[in-house]
Amino acid sequence: MSTDIKLQGCTSSKVRQLTRRLAQHYDAEVMQCGMKTTQYSLLSHVVGLGPIRPVDLAARMKMTPSTLSRNLQPLVAAGWLVLAPGADARSRLVQATEAGVAKRQEAQRHWKAAQQKLNAQLGIERVAALHALIDDSLALLAPEAEALD
Repeated sequence: MSTDIKLQGCTSSKVRQLTRRLAQHYDAEVMQCGMKTTQYSLLSHVVGLGPIRPVDLAARMKMTPSTLSRNLQPLVAAGWLVLAPGADARSRLVQATEAGVAKRQEAQRHWKAAQQKLNAQLGIERVAALHALIDDSLALLAPEAEALD
């Protein structure tokens, strides 16, 4: 990287601003079916992965088990997910109910609308470049993140 480049502002702050703006964009659309984008993401993971142990789900979603537990509660209360018995008396499996699968399909239509609006606002080339930059950055930062886990 050239030393002639002068950065303006804090990278963390800029990424957080972008994250908040994107969350607002997606939430505005997904909330039309009574869900938050974070809930849609969690429900989608469970639907896609099938019955899964909470610890494995947390690892797949790159979150702590305590954060996952907090985020599961409203989806269980809504009847979209259940904690079913696992392989032994101490273990549990998270799985989607029929209502959860239907809710995910409904929310997915809203999520797709949000994605299409974003693609139109930013341009598909910019969205693709953003995805590539994020993926590259995550890969480069992976050793640091693993050390924090």
